Amino acid sequence: MAMHSSKHSLTTCPTTILLFLLLQISSLIAGKPHVINFRSPNLYPEGMAWDTTNQHFIVSSLHHRTISAVSYTGIIKNLIFDPSLPENITILGLTVDSHNNRILAAIHALKPYPPFNALAAYDLISGKRLFLSHLPSSKPSDQPVANDVAVDSTGNAYVTNSGGNYIWKVNTNGEPSIFSNSPKFTEPTVDRDTPYSYCGLNGIAYISNDNGYLLVVQSNTGKIFKVDVDDGTAVEIVKLDKDLTCPDGVSLRTDGVILVVSPEVNKLWFLKSDDGWVEGVVFDEIDLDLEGYPTSVVVGDNDRGYVLYGYVKEGILGSFEREGFRIVEVRSSKENGDKSVWIYVMIGIGFVCFLYWKFQMGQFVKNMDKKIS
Repeated sequence: MAMHSSKHSLTTCPTTILLFLLLQISSLIAGKPHVINFRSPNLYPEGMAWDTTNQHFIVSSLHHRTISAVSYTGIIKNLIFDPSLPENITILGLTVDSHNNRILAAIHALKPYPPFNALAAYDLISGKRLFLSHLPSSKPSDQPVANDVAVDSTGNAYVTNSGGNYIWKVNTNGEPSIFSNSPKFTEPTVDRDTPYSYCGLNGIAYISNDNGYLLVVQSNTGKIFKVDVDDGTAVEIVKLDKDLTCPDGVSLRTDGVILVVSPEVNKLWFLKSDDGWVEGVVFDEIDLDLEGYPTSVVVGDNDRGYVLYGYVKEGILGSFEREGFRIVEVRSSKENGDKSVWIYVMIGIGFVCFLYWKFQMGQFVKNMDKKIS
């Protein structure tokens, strides 16, 4: 029995190690990026969010008063239809407030329709509207654009104003206020010859570290601002190793990396910071599809990034004919390269384990032969 137990341990131990290594290698080796095709006539979604609770994407609409859910397999269903909203509004940025089971939506009316800027909150399960907060202007001459929205850990929402370069805050009761109207937002120079010179503060993300702060991108300058959520006047420009060109959507991974997408230059940037976003580094960028006009990026399960191709520019120019849209997984080639190195390391470890096991088995057989003889 003792000899059987010894032999069993010699054979199973290396097998267990090799099986473990194979599982680790298979988790590192990724297939092709996930592409989700979905169809909905005249949808033209500009904003997208990830619903962790229900494990699906949520998309907005340029032409409809709807918010829809899109599954991993491309099945789309209508979550919210709000006929009480004006007919010609556009639902832009979205976020999911998982703690309070709400969907928050930034709503704007594009020209030439009458001005309309609001934040709507809907129950995540029933779709019932919880409140509609009309967002105030800082001065009569303002031409505000409610663009994107983020939510903090207590349920306060922060909405970017791309037309006026300030940030609204809407508390959990739906009470709005102008949260941050810092002169820092107008310090950077704007190139008035660019087609996006009119678009100021845009994508926004909440970071829970250090008592909480916001990272906000500015499309017409390529800057990123860090804004304290306890004091909207505490605003700093993040020092980047390179400026971004027309950044739009922003999303945060659990490891602190942020993903930023640009529809004008069809790029996605991966950024990181080692000092709480006093400074930041663009450590990778990838090219995106030109035609799809990618406006939004989210981080889904397992920190996988996804970009929305909503063909919004086509819709703004008056098209009503498109039915097909896409959500496409995006990956950092540099990070995948690092994973490839680990694959070879693990293969090497596995090979060493095999040689050691082979040596041990040889010694075991020799000892058995001696005992038998």
